[in-house]
Amino acid sequence: MPTGIHIRDARQQLFVAAQRVLLRDGPEALTSRAVTAEAGVAKGVLHRHFPDFDAFLAELVRDRVARVEDQAALLRASAGIGSVAGNVANALTELFDPLVVAIVSLVIFRDELRARLRETGPAQGIPVLVEASAMLAAYLTGERELGRIAADADTASLALSLTGAGHLLFAAGDRLDSAQPEDVGKVVTAVLADVLQRRLR
Repeated sequence: MPTGIHIRDARQQLFVAAQRVLLRDGPEALTSRAVTAEAGVAKGVLHRHFPDFDAFLAELVRDRVARVEDQAALLRASAGIGSVAGNVANALTELFDPLVVAIVSLVIFRDELRARLRETGPAQGIPVLVEASAMLAAYLTGERELGRIAADADTASLALSLTGAGHLLFAAGDRLDSAQPEDVGKVVTAVLADVLQRRLR
């Protein structure tokens, strides 16, 4: 087997194993030993591909950030289509899957991981949540330009409120996916009520 393919397979195997441990046992259980044991590989395999464990975890988080950025492009393209509240509710539901909620917990739990991520990402905020807020702000700005929300809407503040509320909804309770569509819809409608109503005046 060519070396390049072997390396990619090993990295992916480790990422999948880390995700399983994180979802099943939480951030405090996510160690290099736990990941290699879950992946069924020797302990040295992880360190052959990454300088240290936090470098490995940083790549895991960056992969999820890239997915949020892909989702952002699709959401921005939906401006002017469907309902504003419906589009935002759908975006939050898609965004906050159990893995994203667990990754946010991991970033909060590990100081060194946050430091690594800030070397190449935003200097403030929690990675994934920062990108989620930027995604929603860009979408709402597009809707503001189309006249579907109030012309003076503070899209950055609205996006922060929606991101925080969405994270709380999906992280609440014993199950990470505990939020129901109607719960998400109610919160989104409440946050956007003013800018949607004033558009009609």
